[in-house]
Amino acid sequence: MLRRISSMLVLWGGVALFPSPSAAEAAVTPPQGQERPARPGPTLQVYFENDLFYSTDRYYTNAVQMRLISPDLNSPDENEMLPDGMSRLLSDVPFPGSDDAVQYNLSLGFGQQIYTPSDTQIVDPPDDERPYAGYLYGFLALHAKQYSRLDTLELAVGMIGPSALGEQAQNEVHRIRDIDTAKGWDTQLHDEPTAMLTWTRTWRLNEASEGLGWDVLPHFGLSAGTPFTQASLGGEVRFGWNLPADFGTSTIRPGSGINAPSKEDDIRRHNGAFWENFSLYMFVGAEGRAVGYNSFLDGNIWKDSRSVDKYPFVGDLTGGLGIRLYDFSLTYTHVYRSLEFYDQDEGQNFGSITMGYIF
Repeated sequence: MLRRISSMLVLWGGVALFPSPSAAEAAVTPPQGQERPARPGPTLQVYFENDLFYSTDRYYTNAVQMRLISPDLNSPDENEMLPDGMSRLLSDVPFPGSDDAVQYNLSLGFGQQIYTPSDTQIVDPPDDERPYAGYLYGFLALHAKQYSRLDTLELAVGMIGPSALGEQAQNEVHRIRDIDTAKGWDTQLHDEPTAMLTWTRTWRLNEASEGLGWDVLPHFGLSAGTPFTQASLGGEVRFGWNLPADFGTSTIRPGSGINAPSKEDDIRRHNGAFWENFSLYMFVGAEGRAVGYNSFLDGNIWKDSRSVDKYPFVGDLTGGLGIRLYDFSLTYTHVYRSLEFYDQDEGQNFGSITMGYIF
């Protein structure tokens, strides 16, 4: 028990304030007679991830998430998504990058994740198989932005276990699609509340430009709590037409990225030609994680449960295609994930779809 608790706390001490640029890039004044672009409204992002894209049904087998992002704000207390008292409290939250931010966003949402062993037809899976687990959660995030950098502080709270409704979600979809239901959910992890704090920083090393272009987007993050205590380091390279002025492709991960502050000469101009409001690009990326605690492998903290011996380092390789037309965006990402526990036969492939709309 003490070993598990200490492993959860090992990365807390790594969160520290980092020096950052003193000012963001100044906005470009539009030419005389040209209308200033309207301030973007709230954004809805919907995520769906599943390994059925690659004809498997195991390990990290399904996840959904919905995130609502506020319009760009001069300060966190401008938002209309939370009560005034909570908004004022958010304005006083210190975290790396918040002191010199030019714009802010608030985002909130919820999601569910489902994990299973490799063979879902066994009623009592072997002890060396990944445990069944469902995870249901909600989150609140504060994003502090400069044109070339994004900092996110996110708090996620939820539940692991039968109350997360993983069995019901998976098997009901299988019944509808006439697929064999999973038989071993009686062995899943027990009910246990979760709380996790995540800070991430993402840089955009190239300015957004019209026409053909490319950019590089490195990122770094720390998560402390359950279900994950980990540190991550990765990046993404994009190439295409009218690259979006955002911080890269978002899969379902703690502290996901969002749109950047708008420049007055941003490519999203509704009164412009079609090709000025259209983006099409390819991307490749990689991320490595040092994992101190993973509830879905290490098992429950407060109760005896199934568990497996995890690898302390895990990596993802990603690649895909993105499109944006006016206020609508769509990306598809292929993810290859390395071995996560010692008796795992091979790495995992799954697909991730993200749809977004700016109102």
